[in-house]
Amino acid sequence: MTSSHLLPSWARLVRAGNPSPMTLEGTNTYLLRVRGGTVVVDPGPLLDEHLERVAAEAGPVVLTLLTHGHPDHAEGSGRFREITGAPVAARDPGLCAEAAPLDRDGAPVGVEGLDLRVIHTPGHTSDSVSFLVAEPVEPGVLTGDTVLGRGTTVVAHPDGALAPYLDSLTRLRDLGRARLLPGHGPVRDDAAAVAQDYLNHRIQRLEEVRAALAGGARTAREVVEVVYSEVDRSLWDAAELSVRAQLEYFGRDLG
Repeated sequence: MTSSHLLPSWARLVRAGNPSPMTLEGTNTYLLRVRGGTVVVDPGPLLDEHLERVAAEAGPVVLTLLTHGHPDHAEGSGRFREITGAPVAARDPGLCAEAAPLDRDGAPVGVEGLDLRVIHTPGHTSDSVSFLVAEPVEPGVLTGDTVLGRGTTVVAHPDGALAPYLDSLTRLRDLGRARLLPGHGPVRDDAAAVAQDYLNHRIQRLEEVRAALAGGARTAREVVEVVYSEVDRSLWDAAELSVRAQLEYFGRDLG
């Protein structure tokens, strides 16, 4: 099941107007209801119309959280802080404003009315985090780009790396059944199942890359041309980042 009606009662979604092959329908900005106001997760790109709409729908914003520093999630955070006055927290200290970095894995975020916890999920980027809502009736996990609502994500080499990404997928799978609130694409009803699908996909890709190397591929681009031959060529540059991460995982550097 993949529909926005799966949003838990503690969350609202405002989608940014930045659709593309990489961002799918656009960046998902989430508004989490807490005591005294709203926590906003990933204000998104620097689009004033979107940021102002989020601020208007959120009401008092007590905190802005970033899943990672890519522009389609974090570029608008400075402007959003100007609009709302709310502090900004991320794992990367350079993205924080009047808030401590999210450097304690498993730590509570420190808001009232919602059991919201930081889960370190590096791999897509080194600073990627997810946010677990351990609500007994409607548990959920906000995954940024670590797991999407449809399709797969890029391991953004060299900042991203495959070994920690596989560990992050395993961790998300092992959280148990919870709704998936991804950074792009539709809300899903079972984050653990989606994470397992991602793990299966990565294992298959590793085998395909290994076969391409055995078949004579001599550069990362040649691996892309074999392994991603059915993928639209507009996505090949992004696919090459993941291939380079896979080659690093194998201890190979093809240039």
